[in-house]
Formats: sequence, structure tokens, C-alpha cells
Amino acid sequence: MDRLGFLIVDSARLLRAAFERRIAQAGLGLTPGEARALLTIAAVDGSRQLDIAARMGVEPMTLCAYLDKLEGLGLVERQQCAADRRAKRVNLTGASDEMIGSIRKELNAILAQATDGLNEENNRILREALAVFNANLQTAAPSAMLQTASDENR
Repeated sequence: MDRLGFLIVDSARLLRAAFERRIAQAGLGLTPGEARALLTIAAVDGSRQLDIAARMGVEPMTLCAYLDKLEGLGLVERQQCAADRRAKRVNLTGASDEMIGSIRKELNAILAQATDGLNEENNRILREALAVFNANLQTAAPSAMLQTASDENR
């Protein structure tokens, strides 16, 4: 594997491992998977369950288990999709704000550690470069997790 590819893959692996450790130790009452699901839902509030699972890279049944727990805690609610009776849309509840803030606090601590030694300009360049990198890959290989505007408005 090319050095750039290795660095990106290894960084993603290390970031995920650090996130999982931090969430497990934070005492939030969520598993790392449930925390990831909640952050993903916050990013795409109102999306279909299937689309959230694809975006997370997990099986729909795995997401369903996460949603059961999050719904039981009153953090999300599932609603029938108006365009497709078989589909469910997932929305945050007002009670999720505090939990999402706590998860983001943990994530921000990890990111601060990961970017320690980068000045503001380098940090900005890294973010912009990764955004372009991701956009290029999304354009090159559209998948179920990438919705068109019409799909999102269902």
C-alpha cells in the first residue's frame, strides 16, 4: 500500500480505537457503537435507518440494536417515512443535546491530542485536504450512504 494510503488507514484505525476507549471510560452509559450512531444521526437528522447504517458502515440489524437502546434512553425517535411506509426515519429528541455534547467533548479531546503540534494553518490545511479527499472518493464511488437531494427530501 502506498505510504499516503497507509497513513490514512492507520490514522483512521487509531482514531477509532481512541474514540472507543474514551467513550467506554467516559461513563456515558453508551457503547462506542451507540455513541457513533448518535453522532451520525446528529449529522444526518431525519435520515432513513438504512442510510444511517450505510453511512456508518454497519449492518442494518446492528444499527437497529443501537437505535433500540438510544430510543429507550429517549435520545432518538423513529418515525414512518412518508415516501416509503416500509422505511423508518430517525430523528433526535431534545433530550439528545446533552449526550451529544458529552460525546463531542470526548471526541474533541482525542482530536486535540491527534493534532497536537500542528499550528492553526496546518490544521486548516489538513481539514481542507481531507474534505477534498473524501469528496473525490464519494464522487468516484457513489454508494447507498450518499443520498441525492431528492432522496433526502423523501
